[in-house]
Amino acid sequence: MTVRPDTGSLSRRLSLAAPYSYRTDPAVPAFPDDKALLVFDGVCVLCTGFARFVLTRDRKFAFRLTTAQSPVGQALMRHYGLDTQALETNLVLIAGRPYAKLDTLAAAGMGLGAGWRLLSILRVLPRPLGDWLYDRIARNRYHLFGRHQRCMVPPPRWRERFI
Repeated sequence: MTVRPDTGSLSRRLSLAAPYSYRTDPAVPAFPDDKALLVFDGVCVLCTGFARFVLTRDRKFAFRLTTAQSPVGQALMRHYGLDTQALETNLVLIAGRPYAKLDTLAAAGMGLGAGWRLLSILRVLPRPLGDWLYDRIARNRYHLFGRHQRCMVPPPRWRERFI
């Protein structure tokens, strides 16, 4: 069942989504979901930087990645009621649960373990403030950080991690 886009803030809506709800959505292609999944804007310099950050610190192979422009990324964005053109948030799925906006950083930190769990401190920010800050950066990310001409192509050592 697709998450309805009219039930409050994005983070709140996603917190209400049933784990692994995408499995029953025929529009979402099957993909290996035994690991956490980071869906990111593959042309955004900031977003690909975050993806590289996760990959270089993920020593336990806890994450797989896909770009929001990929078939799986597009289908997941639609499934959760996210704009597939503006791509104004990353999406992280951990144990089938979706996270967006600042929650993606906190969830990724928890998934990476060790000292990176400190990123979960972002969850103490009041949601309206955290969403406002995230939205300001997301809407201006290309202007502030740049844009690649095409989606990130992972180097050979990371290719097996991409869907």
